Amino acid sequence: MPKPFSAPDHDVREKTDALEHLDHGWNVIVWNDHVNLMGYVVFVFQRVLGFDRVKAEKHMLEVHHRGKSCVATETREKAELYWQRLQQFGLRTSIEKTT
Repeated sequence: MPKPFSAPDHDVREKTDALEHLDHGWNVIVWNDHVNLMGYVVFVFQRVLGFDRVKAEKHMLEVHHRGKSCVATETREKAELYWQRLQQFGLRTSIEKTT
C-alpha cells in the first residue's frame, strides 16, 4: 500500500525559500527598436510590469536614448515570465544573469 502524502517538513520549506531568495539575480532587459511608439512602450510597461506612468516613461526614455533599459531584476522564473509577456506585446526583450 502506498505511503500517504505528507507536507514537506519545516527544514525543506526553509531551504526552498532560501534558494529562491538567492536566485533574485536575473535582469529583464528591454532593447530599443524602430517599430514601437514611445507611448505604446509606456503602456506596455504599465500593463506588464505594473509601473506607474512616471516610472514607465523613465524606462522608455532610457530605452530610447541608451538603447536598452533594465526594467526588472527577479528570480529566473519571474524574469522569464516578464520576458515572455513583454515579447507578446512586441518589445525586444532579453534576460541575463547578474554578475
